[in-house]
Amino acid sequence: MNILRFMEDFPSNESCKIHFRYQREKEGVQCKKCGSKKHYWLKSKWQWQCTECDFRTTLKSGSIMEGSKVDFHTWYKAMAFMSYGKKTISAAELQRQLEHPKYDTIWRLMHKIRSAMGKRDALYQLEGAVEFDEGYFEKATSEKVKLKRGRGSQRQSNVAVMAESTPLEKIETGQKSNQCRYFKMKVLTNHKSEQIDQLMEENLEGKNIIFSDKSTSYVNISNYVQVHLTEKSDKQTTKSTLKWVHIAISNAKRTLLGVFHKIPF
Repeated sequence: MNILRFMEDFPSNESCKIHFRYQREKEGVQCKKCGSKKHYWLKSKWQWQCTECDFRTTLKSGSIMEGSKVDFHTWYKAMAFMSYGKKTISAAELQRQLEHPKYDTIWRLMHKIRSAMGKRDALYQLEGAVEFDEGYFEKATSEKVKLKRGRGSQRQSNVAVMAESTPLEKIETGQKSNQCRYFKMKVLTNHKSEQIDQLMEENLEGKNIIFSDKSTSYVNISNYVQVHLTEKSDKQTTKSTLKWVHIAISNAKRTLLGVFHKIPF
C-alpha cells in the first residue's frame, strides 16, 4: 500500500481504531486475568469484557501500543512511513513528517515497531536454496580509543546473513527471476561454530541446499541441511554463488551510513 492509498483508507483516528479492533478480534483477545478468549464488545467504552470474570481489555492492552499516549492515527501513519518503501527513514525525518513535537516519543515508537516486525520475521523459516555468509560492520568509536582491526576486532560487528535465493523459472520461456524472496540477518557475538549451528536449526526448514564459503565455523552445517556446497571466497563468488547475501550486506551498510551515519556500541 502506498501513502496516498493509506490516507484514503485511514483518514482519521476513528478509522484506525475500528480497523485495529477487527484485526485483534481475528487473532483472538485473551483475558489477562483468567485466560479466557470469550469476550463481548462494549461499544461505549471501546473495550472488550470477559464473559467469565468481567475483566475489561482496552484496545491497546497486550499490543505494542500498550501504555502509549500516542493516538492510533499517529501509530498507523508511523507504520506506513516505515514500510511503504525500500529505504528506511530516520526518527528525525519521521518526526518531521508526523509533525510531532517530541523526538524521544517517535524514537521509542519506531523501536517498538521494529521489535514487533523482527519478532514476526523470526517465525519464518527459509526454504530451498539458501546463501549464507557473514558481513562486518564498522562501529562508531571515539577518536581517543584505539582498537585493533581485522576479523574479530572490537571495531566491527559480525552479522550472519541468509538469503533464500531459489531461482524462480518461467516454464514457457525458461527465464529465471532476478529477485530474492526472504532474508535473515543476526548479530553474532563470536566466530564459534555453535552460533552458526543454532542459526541453521532455528531458521531452516531442513531440506535446504546451503551455499557458503569455506569458513571453519561452517563445519557442522551439513548436519542441518540436505546439501552443503562450499566455494573459496573471492570476487567471483560474491557476484555469483553468494550474490544475494552480499547485496543485502551492501544495502545495509549504505542504509546505516546514509540514514543513521554510524553504528554505536
